[in-house]
Amino acid sequence: MSDVGHENGNNNVPSRQRRRFPGISSRAYEHPADRSALVALRKLSGFDTVFKALSGLLPERSLRLLFLSDSVRVSDQQFSHLNDMLRDACYILDLEKVPPMYVTQDPQPNAMCIGLDEPIIVVTTGLVELLDEEEMRAVVGHEVGHALSGHAVYRTILLFLTNLALRIAWIPLGNLAIMAIVTALREWFRKSELSADRAGLLVGQDLQASMRGLMKIAGGNHLHEMNVDAFLQQAEEYESGGDLRDSVLKILNVLPRSHPFTAVRAAELKKWSETRDYQRIMDGHYARRSEDKDTSVSDSFRESAASYASDVKSSKDPLMKLVTDLAGGAGGLGGRVRRGFEGFTSAPSANDQEPRDQSPKDQNPKDQGPTDTAPDSDD
Repeated sequence: MSDVGHENGNNNVPSRQRRRFPGISSRAYEHPADRSALVALRKLSGFDTVFKALSGLLPERSLRLLFLSDSVRVSDQQFSHLNDMLRDACYILDLEKVPPMYVTQDPQPNAMCIGLDEPIIVVTTGLVELLDEEEMRAVVGHEVGHALSGHAVYRTILLFLTNLALRIAWIPLGNLAIMAIVTALREWFRKSELSADRAGLLVGQDLQASMRGLMKIAGGNHLHEMNVDAFLQQAEEYESGGDLRDSVLKILNVLPRSHPFTAVRAAELKKWSETRDYQRIMDGHYARRSEDKDTSVSDSFRESAASYASDVKSSKDPLMKLVTDLAGGAGGLGGRVRRGFEGFTSAPSANDQEPRDQSPKDQNPKDQGPTDTAPDSDD
């Protein structure tokens, strides 16, 4: 029997033993890019006051009333198994106040955590019907992770700004300014999803269940027809396959999204589960909430920059490899750039052709000098 809920006298809890993380700070599991943004925002004087003042402009009250009136609120009497998971997740991550949770009729598998003053969690019937108990537990932990990090506040702001951009689309400069902010927020939010995936793993403590859940969200309820390892191979192929054209298309495809692609999320979560950081958390060594006020903004930004640099350096994406080579001063890049983009245009003209190395007999002795005859390297 799990120790979760025993201290509160609640025996209606899941039966599996799981580690608990008293006083854990969200910094322990947050992606560096997500963490640096959150640390900076939390340090801003009056930040909470400003956003609460904005709550009058946001549809938060309307959303609460909508879900209260037209969805099913999770409790001991309704969706009790989800209620157990929710309390379990809050206990494991030591979230004092359990956020309200609603199940809403929607065949599209989805879940979200929204709200300024008090976050609420919403899951769709499509998701509830799609996932088994352990997969659903990871999703609930994911949403509780959003609540612990304070992501619900920023997601609500993102929804507001996106709607605002649509309303003022007829004002060119105003729309551009809003969309620039929205684009930056989406990049941050994609990283926040990776953070929440990690929180889901800390709650469920079952990597295979987390992987299966993501795979089902991508491919539906046909688990007997799918394979986690093959799904992860897709992520590897997506990351390393193609040429520079594909790299550009990847960027264009992901820009309007608030979530990373599902196969990429699965690969990122598996990679994090194999790190020393994850193992240290599981061993009880993690950042504490009591230390949040002493966190350095500059240190957080340095960690974020280092993370991006490491991602670029280790990436197998053709564009990222090119960036790494440029930064390292590698030679022979002109041909690689041209070949990478050959498919965007028609066949290259004569002026675009790379000059062939002249043999010694074709060269003017006065013009001879050291030449680079090594083939272009893919490293």
